Amino acid sequence: MTNSTDRELIALVAEGDRDAFTELMARTEDMVFAVSMRIMGNRETARDATQETFVTLFRKADRYKGTAAVTTWLYRVTVNTCYDMLRKAKRRQADSLPDYLDPADPRGGDAFTSVELRAPVVEALRSLPEDFRTAVVLRDIEGLALMDVAEILEVPVGTVKSRVFRGRKLLAAELGNLQEGSERRKDDGNA
Repeated sequence: MTNSTDRELIALVAEGDRDAFTELMARTEDMVFAVSMRIMGNRETARDATQETFVTLFRKADRYKGTAAVTTWLYRVTVNTCYDMLRKAKRRQADSLPDYLDPADPRGGDAFTSVELRAPVVEALRSLPEDFRTAVVLRDIEGLALMDVAEILEVPVGTVKSRVFRGRKLLAAELGNLQEGSERRKDDGNA
């Protein structure tokens, strides 16, 4: 089954094939978790969102129309799952585990720099409105093309551009200048 395309696998999943589901999940779980982690803001809720995304994939594979790549459809399912969970979480707030318990992001380059910069960046991402955060995560962190982000979010490309621009602007204002030693500096009047 490892030679099957994603489209072939999802067709098999729609028929109830558990082996195809396992293969498709193995291919995409890192991507789903990465997006969930960046949208949700903490590891535990990201794991929950990842699990829920794959439950949804299994239950609703027959709704895949084939007009976009399977990964594009799965990004949309992931984003929707995260949005649903964030809405539910707003109703009942809970404290998350401290950021220092999370390992460094493997895509962050130098492990020490990644750990130093991770907490302020994650915190800044959390401060963004959901629409901006999702657009920035999909475009800048996941590296998706504007057209793909627009398709996933079901909005025009111009809206994606605007959300990414405004999200980046808010991130820059929140992060200030990260200097040597990763000292976070907000506007201190010495601009």
